[in-house]
Amino acid sequence: MKKAISILFVVSFFAGATSSQTAVAPAPVPVLVELFTSEGCSSCPPADAWLQRLDSAQPLPGVRLIVLSEHVDYWNHDGWKDPYSSSSNTERQTEYVRALGLDSPATPEVIVDGAVRLHLSDAQQVKAILQQAANAAVVPIRIASVAVEPGNAAAVRARIEVDGSSVPHSADIYEVVALNHAESQVLHGENSGKHLEHTAVLQSLTKIGKVEKGKNFSREVEIKLKSGIDPKDIRLIVFAQQPGPGKVLGAAMQQGIH
Repeated sequence: MKKAISILFVVSFFAGATSSQTAVAPAPVPVLVELFTSEGCSSCPPADAWLQRLDSAQPLPGVRLIVLSEHVDYWNHDGWKDPYSSSSNTERQTEYVRALGLDSPATPEVIVDGAVRLHLSDAQQVKAILQQAANAAVVPIRIASVAVEPGNAAAVRARIEVDGSSVPHSADIYEVVALNHAESQVLHGENSGKHLEHTAVLQSLTKIGKVEKGKNFSREVEIKLKSGIDPKDIRLIVFAQQPGPGKVLGAAMQQGIH
């Protein structure tokens, strides 16, 4: 059932965030933040803006927040068809609803590392959940040898490497292509007349394999981009997630491919 979450205000903790640097800083801990949204939902633009600020500010020291904007399609019959929506995004959200024991799909909805739903009107809960995710053990993932195929700007090649030595159970490996930036002038529906902007808009999500407990994973992949997409304007994201969908065990991102 379609449902909108009313957010009186979208809280942030960017103003109070500080970063400290040391001579030898450890690699930042990746945390995957998935926003299920729609251009047809009047409650969604504040959440879209929140995700953009989260992505640009990176407010938690030692943490790399990897964000994804996943546009669902169940608002498309209310006067505006979201050009970035897909049934596969709706299906992924529905799977989370079942796995996490939620009431029903709703927008906007934020899932952190496949395990916890954020309440965007609760600043303390948002910060606590993100920090808790940052303290979890991480399965190392590396995106290597990323390049546009010579003579074919619509094809990208990369090598995906996952260190399975710390994998507690087998996990699925997913490859994501997302637009770095997208925008629309909405002409109809609940957001009629608004110019909306989005970040890290999911274009495709593909399962490319499985990493087994105690075993490393390595695979060469070829990614076919949709027509008109410039490789310099995309994000290539790879993450390991327990089936279910379950907890995200690790993630990596390559932004812009030349």
